[in-house]
Amino acid sequence: MTQILPAALSLRVLTSRALLAEAEATEVSLPSLEGYIGILPGHRPLLVALGKGRISYRSAGEEEQFEIAGGYAEVLPDRVTVFTEVSDDEQNT
Repeated sequence: MTQILPAALSLRVLTSRALLAEAEATEVSLPSLEGYIGILPGHRPLLVALGKGRISYRSAGEEEQFEIAGGYAEVLPDRVTVFTEVSDDEQNT
């Protein structure tokens, strides 16, 4: 039995005050507490605690990135939802 993998991930990055990003991404990199993890379409379901670091993702051939101060992410085969706060370094720039 062949399983068809999604071509992209629906990415949403949320804080308590704003929607930081909403995009169709072909890959996402997240700063977990144990190091960076790469997420591609079709990834197994995962709930991960995030540390301070940089979220990066590729959408329409362009790479976007920003600093976060921790949080949580829910990873499903077709979407990634991140609950976080913006890093103090990012707020001051």
